[in-house]
Amino acid sequence: MRYLMTTKASETAKVPDEELYAEMGAFIEELSAAGALLATGGLEPGGVRLVSEGGDITVTDGPFAESKEAVVGFALIEVRSKEEAVELGRRFRKIVGDGESVIQQVFAP
Repeated sequence: MRYLMTTKASETAKVPDEELYAEMGAFIEELSAAGALLATGGLEPGGVRLVSEGGDITVTDGPFAESKEAVVGFALIEVRSKEEAVELGRRFRKIVGDGESVIQQVFAP
């Protein structure tokens, strides 16, 4: 099963240092070697919103929400269960500290 974990910005998150980068590097390497991590990356907090209504499409440049509401990172993982996805999310949160992540199952063929 595939899951997408998104991470929101946090005003109280610790500033990344060499130790955090080393821990994240080891975590990413472990998940990649196990075949669980399919993709990961950071996102600009702004973005572009497209809204379609009645055949019209409106395009608006961001940012759209308070910075703490913006999704700033993601990881696409392949695991056996929701519980395994949550466990990997817990490990990620322990490494990066304060903040919020959301895990959603990806439905795909």
